[in-house]
Amino acid sequence: MASSPMTSSSQSPRPTRPNLAFRRLRGQRSPGEFAAAVRRAAREIDEQVSCDARYIGRVEAGEIRCPNYAYERVFLHMFPGRTLTDLGFVPRSAVRGRGARAFEEAPDPHPTSPMYAPHETDGAYEPYDTTYGTHEPNDRYDPHEIDDQNHEESDVQRRAFMSGGTATVAAASLGPIGLAFSGAAVAADRSVRRAGEAEAGALEEAVRKIRLLDDRHGADGLYRRASAPLRAAYALLDAGAARQATAERLHTGAGELAISVGWLAHDSGRFEDARSHYAEALATARVAGDPALEAHAFCNTSFLARDAGRPREAVRAAQAAQFAARPLGSARLLSLLSLREAGGWAGLADRRGCEQALTRAQALYGRGPCDADPEWMSFYGDAELAGLEAQCWSTLGDWSRAAHQARRATRLQDPHFTRNLALYTAELADDLARAGHPDEAAAAGLRVLDLLDEVQSSRVQTMLAGTARVLLPHRRASGVSDFLERHGALPRPA
Repeated sequence: MASSPMTSSSQSPRPTRPNLAFRRLRGQRSPGEFAAAVRRAAREIDEQVSCDARYIGRVEAGEIRCPNYAYERVFLHMFPGRTLTDLGFVPRSAVRGRGARAFEEAPDPHPTSPMYAPHETDGAYEPYDTTYGTHEPNDRYDPHEIDDQNHEESDVQRRAFMSGGTATVAAASLGPIGLAFSGAAVAADRSVRRAGEAEAGALEEAVRKIRLLDDRHGADGLYRRASAPLRAAYALLDAGAARQATAERLHTGAGELAISVGWLAHDSGRFEDARSHYAEALATARVAGDPALEAHAFCNTSFLARDAGRPREAVRAAQAAQFAARPLGSARLLSLLSLREAGGWAGLADRRGCEQALTRAQALYGRGPCDADPEWMSFYGDAELAGLEAQCWSTLGDWSRAAHQARRATRLQDPHFTRNLALYTAELADDLARAGHPDEAAAAGLRVLDLLDEVQSSRVQTMLAGTARVLLPHRRASGVSDFLERHGALPRPA
């Protein structure tokens, strides 16, 4: 018996067409920033959507031809006066029954249109800023949302990279690196030339530059100025590389860049953006089959989950990172991942699980460094080991033990890494305050305030604010009033 047209259509892959109209509406905002604006708009009309950078990427890639009803209401609220067709979507009638088949058979009016047209970011901004909202856990499922599955590697790569959502420090911060990398992106867009060793090297250098600036100054100022280099990396990846070795470097570099920008979001308190960036890096690692990148992405995901109050997720992500990292041969990496696991156990108030993970971390650290240690782990030394252990004891409420480890961390920290010195000293101040030593806590807090001219970190400022609240009843103790006065004079974040 012959198959019906509907059956035949469902068995043949439907070619996706990029939604350039929707991409133009996003303007210069990253997918992560635009997703935050979508969530904010949804709350304004009492709607629930779980929009993130990956969803925006799928829409722009044409994988979602028509949104479900919840997203439809949100998009029409964001762009009043426009229809779904104006937003680049297919009418709902066209994705069901005969209408769908007729649409599939229609010729593509722009068969050679690139994913990102040369002037696609010239569109006017819509009146929705990039407020960082809370991720909504319960997206309303609708069976008419068209979620076409295409498992060919090229499409998976395009989704992993072009769904973007990350950016690096603007050219003003990266200097010649940023400008050169931006130029490479233009070349990739216009001539679709293949990336080579020069582009891979520029990407790797951009990652190093961001890490250096973060170590010295903290994340807040850097993340606000995040812009185009990672988008350029995605354009190069989509164009392809002439050699497999170069393609692998580009995959790894793009993933590391996603993690670096995710960390900037994480450290500046933008947890939902950070979560999206880390997920993007993890998708990149899976596409490339890169266990080292996968371990790094899970490592940061675990750290974020701990800070966001999801300790069980922190444990599981740390364990997944250890599973990915075991074949790599780096005891120091496994030590750091064990500390991430310990932080999760502490958040669950599981002292025994925390102590076991800490013991394992110390034993692995004692094996010393080796050539297999990842480049990104340059921050992990005696001071970081002590600092992370201090955080575990602090979470468990063992303030004296936490203060002891935090004091060790401040003494061991290379002063070149200003942000970490401020972080460990802020940890020390808070632990001392809660342990009943207000004078010592105030002295440590004053040292942190002296560092804030060089460091912009929401994490450090949040810790100081907590310390100030604990010290308020002790304002008559030596140095406490000075600390409270100086802390109170700090400019409040907008």
